[in-house]
Amino acid sequence: MGSISHVITTNPPFLHLPSTRSTALRFSRFNSGLPPLPPTRVAGKVGVFAEVSSPSSRTSAVDFSDPDWKTKFQQDWEARFRLPHLTDVFPDAPAIPSTFCLKMRTSIDRDFNGHYSSDEDWHGYINNNDRVLLKTIYYSSPTSAGAECIDPDCTWVEQWVHRAGPREKIYYKPEEVKAAIVTCGGLCPGLNDVIRQIVITLEIYGVKNIVGIPFGYRGFSDKELTEVPLSRKVVQNIHLSGGSLLGVSRGGPAVSDIVDSLEERGINMLFVLGGDGTHAGANAIHHECCKRQMKVSVIGVPKTIDNDILLMDKTFGFDTAVEEAQRAINSAYIEAHSAYHGIGVVKLMGRSSGFIAMQATLSSGQVDVCLIPEVPFNLHGPSGVLDHLKLLLETKGSAVVCVAEGAGQNLLQKTHATDASGNVVFGDIGVYIQQETKKYFKEIGIHADVKYIDPTYMIRAIRANASDGILCTVLGQNAVHGAFAGYSGITVGLCNTHYVYFPIPEVISHPRLVDPNSRMWHRCLTSTGQPDFI
Repeated sequence: MGSISHVITTNPPFLHLPSTRSTALRFSRFNSGLPPLPPTRVAGKVGVFAEVSSPSSRTSAVDFSDPDWKTKFQQDWEARFRLPHLTDVFPDAPAIPSTFCLKMRTSIDRDFNGHYSSDEDWHGYINNNDRVLLKTIYYSSPTSAGAECIDPDCTWVEQWVHRAGPREKIYYKPEEVKAAIVTCGGLCPGLNDVIRQIVITLEIYGVKNIVGIPFGYRGFSDKELTEVPLSRKVVQNIHLSGGSLLGVSRGGPAVSDIVDSLEERGINMLFVLGGDGTHAGANAIHHECCKRQMKVSVIGVPKTIDNDILLMDKTFGFDTAVEEAQRAINSAYIEAHSAYHGIGVVKLMGRSSGFIAMQATLSSGQVDVCLIPEVPFNLHGPSGVLDHLKLLLETKGSAVVCVAEGAGQNLLQKTHATDASGNVVFGDIGVYIQQETKKYFKEIGIHADVKYIDPTYMIRAIRANASDGILCTVLGQNAVHGAFAGYSGITVGLCNTHYVYFPIPEVISHPRLVDPNSRMWHRCLTSTGQPDFI
C-alpha cells in the first residue's frame, strides 16, 4: 500500500492507572534503555488523551555486532506480539469445547443446558500456534524504494503475527455471556456491517444477551441513554444503510466509570469499533478490568476511513471512500474542463495520512496535483503549486487539484483548538487553496474559474461497497472468535491479505503514513506528472 509501517515499533506499554477517578486517563509508553522521546498525538475518544512516545525503530537498542542479534530480536518480537489472554489473570479458567461448528450446526435458538459437544472431525478451527508473516518483501538494500530495514544490511528477519479465527476451545459459556457493542468517533462506511456480523456470529455461538451501547463511550455514563437490545432480527438489514445503528460520539467518561458501568450491567464481552484513540480507550478498559480481576474480553475492530492504522493492509471504509471520492473528482474535472481556464479543487479526508487522496488520484486519472500531509509543498514561488497551475492553464486549459485535509497545515494560522477527542482542529486547506488561487491569478492578470468541492460528509455517510462489505463481515466474525477464545486487549485486522490479531498497543503508537519513497507514491506522481513543490 506504500506506507511507513515501521518494522520495529515501540515496546509494549506500561500502563499507569490513576488511583483517583478523573475525566481523562493519561498513560505513557516507554522504551526500555532508550531516552524518553517527545509525545506524539494519539487521539483519546473516551476522555482518554493518550500520551505516547514518538515511533522509533528501536534499532539503536539492538547490538548488531552480536552474532545472535537476529534470534534475540525475534524473541523480543514474539513477546511484544503475544496476545493478552484471560488465563493471564485467571490461570485456572476452564476451557470448554467450542459451540461454533459449521459442520454440526444446529438452530441458533438451541438451549445448551450446560452440555457442550464438538465434532472432532471438523477441521475448521485455527490452531493457537498458527501465524501470518507480517512482511513479504525482501529488500536487498536500504536504498530500495519503500525499504523497511531492521539493520544496515537489510537482513531478512521473519516477523510473525497471530492468525485470527475460531478456536477449538472457548473460555465462555454462551448462556452466561452478555455482549455489548459500541461505535465511537466519526461515521465511516461499514459500521452497520460490522455490528450486524458481530451479532450474527454471537448468536451462532449461542449468545442470546446482546446489547448496543448508544452514542459511543458516552452511552456508558449518560443515564438518559439506554441499552439497545440486539438480535439477528434487529440487525438483519442494517447493512443496507450508512451510518451506525447505535450512533457515534467523541469523548466520554473516565475509564474507571466505564468499567464501573460494565460491572453494573454484567457485560463480559465488549466489542469496540473505532480508530486509534478509541483503541487507546479500549486498551485502558482492558487493563482496568484486569486490575479489578474482572473476566471481561475487550476486542477492538479498527475503524478509520483514513486507513492510518499501523501494520494493517487496510481498514474498513477506506475502499468505499476512495470509490465515492471519484464522484467528487469527476465533478471537479467536468467543471474545470468545461470552463475557460477552469481549476477544480477537491478536499478529501486524511488528517495525518494521505492514503485516500493518493489512491483516489491514482484511480481517477483526472488529477493534475495531489497534495498529502506527508509531503511538504510551497503554494507560492517559482516552484510552488500556483506556478504549476499557471503552466497547466497555459498548456492544458484546465487543472484539477486533490488535497488531503491535513496537508499544508504549516501554511495556515493555527487555531490551537481541539475537538472532544483531543484532536487539533485543522484549518481548511481546501478553502485556503481556493482563495489563494483566485488571488494569485487576479494579481497576474489571468482569468481563472476556480471551483471547490468538499465531499467529506457525503462520503462518511454512505453504505459500504462490496469490498468493504466483505472486510467488515470477516472482521466482525473474527472479533467474536477472539473473544470466545479468551483474548482481550486485542484488535483484529487484515495483514498481508490474511486476518490476524494484534495486541492493541502495537497498532496505536502513531498513525500509519504514506511513505514518500514508496512505489505507490511514485506511481501517483507518475500519474499526475506533478513536480516537487519545494
